[in-house]
Parts: sequence; structure tokens; C-alpha cells
Amino acid sequence: MGGAAVPGRAAVGGAPIGGRASVPPPGSGGGPSNLSGGGSGKRPRTKADKKYRRANILTAAAAVLVIMIGAGIVGGTYFFDDVELPTPKAEEQMNVIYNAKGQVLAKTGEARVNVPYQNITLTMSHAVAAAEDGNFYTHNGIDMKGIARAAWNNFTGGDKQGASTITQQYARHVADLKEISYSRKLREAVIARKLESKYDKDQIMGLYLNYIDLGQGRLGAEAAAQGYYGVTIVKGGNGKLKEINPYQAAVIASIIKQPYPTATHQGYDPVTNPTDSKVRWEYTMKQMLDHNWISQEVYDKRAWPKPLTGKASTKCATCWDGKPAGVISRHVTYEMHQLGITDPMIQKGGLTITTTIDPVVQKAAEAAGSRASKSSPMNKLPKTYQSAVIGIDPQTGEVLGYYGGDDPYGTDFGGYMDGKGTGVQNDGGGGQSPASSFKIYTLTAALQANYSFKTIWNGELKRPGNRKISNAGQDPGQTCQGAITHCDLEQATVKSYNFPFYWIASQLGEQKVIAAAKKAGINYMWTDATGAEKKSERVDLNASDEASWKKKFEPEVGFGQYRVLPLDHATGVATIVAGGVRHQTHFIKAIKAVDPATGKMSTLKSITKEGVRVFDADKMSDLAGVMEQIPDHAKHPLSNGRQAVAKSGSWELGDGSSGNGDAWFVGGIPQLAATVWVGGKGNRVALKNSDDSKMFGSGTPADIWKQFIDTVAEKKKWDEEKFPDRIPGGDDSLGNGVAPPPVEQPVEDNSKVCDSDLSFLCQNQDSTGDTGNGNGNTDNGNTGNGNTDNGNTDNGGNNNGGGNNNGG
Repeated sequence: MGGAAVPGRAAVGGAPIGGRASVPPPGSGGGPSNLSGGGSGKRPRTKADKKYRRANILTAAAAVLVIMIGAGIVGGTYFFDDVELPTPKAEEQMNVIYNAKGQVLAKTGEARVNVPYQNITLTMSHAVAAAEDGNFYTHNGIDMKGIARAAWNNFTGGDKQGASTITQQYARHVADLKEISYSRKLREAVIARKLESKYDKDQIMGLYLNYIDLGQGRLGAEAAAQGYYGVTIVKGGNGKLKEINPYQAAVIASIIKQPYPTATHQGYDPVTNPTDSKVRWEYTMKQMLDHNWISQEVYDKRAWPKPLTGKASTKCATCWDGKPAGVISRHVTYEMHQLGITDPMIQKGGLTITTTIDPVVQKAAEAAGSRASKSSPMNKLPKTYQSAVIGIDPQTGEVLGYYGGDDPYGTDFGGYMDGKGTGVQNDGGGGQSPASSFKIYTLTAALQANYSFKTIWNGELKRPGNRKISNAGQDPGQTCQGAITHCDLEQATVKSYNFPFYWIASQLGEQKVIAAAKKAGINYMWTDATGAEKKSERVDLNASDEASWKKKFEPEVGFGQYRVLPLDHATGVATIVAGGVRHQTHFIKAIKAVDPATGKMSTLKSITKEGVRVFDADKMSDLAGVMEQIPDHAKHPLSNGRQAVAKSGSWELGDGSSGNGDAWFVGGIPQLAATVWVGGKGNRVALKNSDDSKMFGSGTPADIWKQFIDTVAEKKKWDEEKFPDRIPGGDDSLGNGVAPPPVEQPVEDNSKVCDSDLSFLCQNQDSTGDTGNGNGNTDNGNTGNGNTDNGNTDNGGNNNGGGNNNGG
């Protein structure tokens, strides 16, 4: 990431470095020594002092010579003192994004990877010195011959280009000296001298290696090493790539002379011009031998290493470029901003971002949700259909898999994050109506308010304005097995009837249902479209209060009329699956960067896996006990009888006559919370299953949900974990219906039979005539055997044109 310079010090690759540098012997790689001195008294001059003074005098003399020849203005000594030393800069570089298994998902920013000078292998440094500046480790940063040549060429009108040391080349870069002239050459030399007075050779070489352009847009030696040979310039390798060898280093160092072709020469890129690259490589290898930077044996065994082709070097099987997973990059950028990583920090680069994405779960999400997948239930459906599939670890909040559409540059149907990752789009078009799947929050609010699943509700009561609460147009005589006036909440939940949920929201207040949804993880809700332009308002629940919610929403919120984000809903579902413990949903595990002071990787940000209990555990066990019945009811039990909780939901298109426009199936197992939505890719469409039947949540969405969880559980070899045992509770009397009194069965008088020849029929009767082991009273309550419901019974009532709610 780099760091700022402090007074009297300069940042090298982002690191504050102080003091002057000694001049190490050839091949030493440099090393700092104390040359700064101190105190006011005089002391004998050392050889180093004399050498340093001679260099400054020669520089000043050269300056006087060049200036007199070129312009005849000021004295050279003044010029030396007047030129300021620019602060060496941390070069912009790539950010690398990994999945949870350490596989590369993306590389963003400049095609550069900075390596702290402490970590750079001498193999690379020596190769570059051999190719560009054989005396690098012995001179003071100035090529006196080059300065004189520039002055002479300027005087005679010849070519103004002159040779430069590595230090001069870096001085030209850091001072942004682009023109070719004697004055630039002079300023370059002065800055080089000042650099040499402040930094040692390894530091200067590190700055140079991180900045130099090595062809094909590869900036810095590390990018070149990875791109041309799939290796690293880090000492000993970096754990994923091997350390570069002398032969490869010599090829890369040879590119510096001319990395790109011109009209007169094709350059020394080993891919585009291997012939000249080999010639230059032979020169570099011989220089390395002559300076004792390689042994005679290494030199004798030399063989020009063939580089990777451009295509092979850029291939990335795990990267998300052009793939559905590419949309995740928006969420990564957004989270980085939320964590305090600014755009300038991102642009500077050098970040290592490890995401939560598990490749197994991601692959399963795409396979189940994408029409392009032959195994997906969406495969044979119309192109106008779209799904979203989100898998979250309920114990940590980590997003393990995320499918929000096939086009990584198009609409994010999972989270409606804008293309730049700056936030949820706010154009009135985000989110989808959750329908009956939203009832999990209504139930949570009710359970927290001490409602029991045994509460009785009257389905014949009408909303204000004499409006009927619809249940997908089902015959009221069949609803609740014909007991619509006294339907218990548990049966209404499993079969997804609407009326109890409207009345719960009405009794508690719609704001209490929304408050429970917010606690679970819902951040945004959209109001109904109003006005001539039919626009809806996005309401940020974290930036508003219950009083405003009551004004904007009505009790229809109880059965899911108002749109939410699938990603928010997935967070809420994960909270329910986790038994009422909410974890922060996140795509980033950790962000790391190299500490410029030590050269070691350090963690900048990490996300806590700790959760916060937002709902009582016993209440959530009660809810889970009911939701466990739904997969079987929807005819979508998981493989091997694995225990799961679920809730379906469907929202009708218009008045419901043409079908449903949104369909959901949500829930999960203890290891994975899964949320599935199916709807229109653009405008809402009338959804149908592949067999042309009307699509409900228990249709295609449940198919996707089952395939997703079954696949992940099998591939991950997860144990068949169970949810906590159910703890029923609450007040049974809080509903608005009244249970009928039990029907008493008539008791026949069998006394005469017992006195007859058929007395053997009464052998269990005691002397008083009371029946000790008869049939007893027959319970004519809800036996469940007369169920005539198909489950697709959930339909909310056309509130302000909001559509109907079909669950089941």
C-alpha cells in the first residue's frame, strides 16, 4: 500500500528509510553504513568522506561545463543545491482477489506487483545490473561519460540521447523527466547523486525493479517474471510460485534495453522477437559471469528459456472475467469501501483480497440457477426468465455462493448492486416481492410477542373497505380442511394461507413486522408504486424509524407484498436458520498488504465471524419445528432424508388471472442457508414451469433449491446435522377466531346385550357397567387425513395494485 514520507526521510516502495548509503563492493548487493556523522567538532575525513566529496565536486564541475556550453547561466554548485530530491514513490500495482480456497478470481489495477526490496532475490538484481549497469554496485550513481557525451552532442548538434546508470534511469522516472536534452541529463545526474546519498544499492535496485516497463504492459520485474515464466522474484518463492532462475532473470533483464518494437528494431521481447532476445541474453549472461554473479558451471549449462506465450500466461480457469461470478466484484468493491479502503488505496494497489466464495458452492449455485447450465431447472424455460441463487454460511455470515445472472456487466439480480460497486441502485426498480417467504419475519414478530402456533384465525373476516383476503382463489370450503373460520396458525403456515398473517401484522402493527425483518437482515424495502408515473420509493430501514414505516406500509407486509433484495432476504433466512443469531453477511474474509517496513504481509481488515442473538432461541426452535414440515409438504425433501427448514412464496402478476410474477423458495440446513428467486429478467412475466403449469414457489424455485443444497452437501461430504428440538410456547388465545367445542359422541347402552347370550362382547366391563377398554371418545379434530389442499393456496389481496401473493 505504501506510506507517506516523513520529514528528513523518504518512502521507498512506501517505506520510510533514513540515512545515507555506503558503496558496497561488486556483487555484495549493497548495504547501509553510518556516513551521516554528527556534532559540531571537526574530525578527520575518512576515505568514504573524501570519495563522496570528490563525487559532488565532479558533479558540480560537470554541471558548470554543461551549463556553460548550453546556456551560460548560473554556476554548477548553485544548480546542485537547487535541485530538489523527489520522494521515491510506491508504484501503482495490481490487487489480487482470491476465493476461499486461494484460487485467483481476478487481478485489477496496473499490471504490476511490487515486491519490497528486502524480499527481492539477488538473482534478479544481478541480472539487471549485468544488462544495464555493470558498475552499479561501485559507482556513486553518475555516468560521467554519459554526461560529457550529452554535453558534447548538444554542442555539436548531434544525438542528445546518452547512457544512464540504473540510478539515473530511476531518477528520470521519479522526477518525471521526459524530454531529451542536456539540461534533463544534468538534472537527472544531480537527482541520482542525491538518491545515492540517501538510499543504499538494494533499495535503489528495488525501486527500479518495481517501476521498469518490461513489455506487453508488464510493469515491474515481478509482473514480468509471472507473465513470461510463471515464477516470482521473491527469495525462495512465494508459496505459490517458484523463485526465478538466472537464465529466466537474464531474459527479463535483457528486455529493458527496448521492450517494444519500433520502426527500426523489433525490440527484445522474448515472445515477439526471440532471435534478438537470445543475442541480448547471451550478453547479459556473460556480464553476470564476468562480475561473479553466476558460477562458471551455471554459465556453461546455460540454455535460453522459452517463455510462456501471451495466451498461456493470461489464462485463468478460476477467474471470474466474463463469467456469472464476475458480478461478485461489485460487492467486493462495496465492502472494501465500507471497511475504509478508499479508492486511492485501491488504485495504488498491492492488496490481497480473500473472498468468502467457496468454489464448490459457487459452481453449484450457477449450475442450479443459470439457464446456460444443462442441469438447471431453468434450462428449458424462456429467455425472459431469470433466477437468483444465494448460499450463506448461517454460522459465520460468509457468502459461499452467489448467482445473480449470467452477464457480469448486466443487472445484479441478487443484490441490485450498481456496476461500480458504490451501492444498491436507487432507480425504483430494485428488489422483488417476497410473497409468503416473508412470513418468516411475521412469524418471528408474532412469536416474540408471545403468539402461539395454536392460535385460531378466522379466514372469513375482511380487511377495511370490505376487501376479501384471498388465498389463491381457493374454495373457502376447502381451506383449513373446511375450517376456515377457525384455522390454527401452524396449519396456515405450512399451507401458506394469508389471512392469519394479515391480521397478525394488523394487531401488532406493520412496523413491528418490519422491525423483525430488519433485525434478521433486511436493509431496504420498496413502497407500492404510486402517482402518475407509478414510481415506488426505496426505504432504507437503517436510516428511518418505525413511525415512518407505519406511514409508508400497510398490514399486507405480513404476507410479503413489498419488494426486498434477494441478498437481504438471504441474510434474514440465514438468521432464521441459525436459530435467531444474526451474522454480518459478507463477501470478504480478509484484506492484506505488504508492510513496507518489514516486507511481510500484514492484515489490514478482517470480518468478524461472531454473531449477535436477535431472537430468542426457544422461539426460533418453535418456528423451525413448523418450517421443517414444509419441504415434505412441497414435495421437495432433501436427499437421504436430510433435515431442512423452508418457506415458499409466490406473488401474482396483476390480478392473478395470468399467473405469478415472482416465485421463491428459501430455507436451508444447519450448514447452509439457501435463497432462491425466479422472476422476469426485465419486466415481470407470467411464470410457468417446464410442463407449462403455473409456477409457484413449490415448483421450479423448489427444484433449484433442492438441487443446490443436495449438490453442495454431497460434494462437501457434510454430516446430516439436525436443528434443535422444538420448544412450543406462547399464548393460544391471541387469534381472532374461536375453536368450536369438541363434538361429543353418543354412548350406547349395552347393558341388555351383556345380560344376553352375547355377554362375551362385554368381557372387559366391570361390575358397574362402565367401559374400561372401549373405543372411548372419538377426536374429531384436525386429523390431517381429509386434506384436500394442494399447497398452492397463498394469495394476498390486490392492495393498491400490489398484486396477489401465492405461496404453497
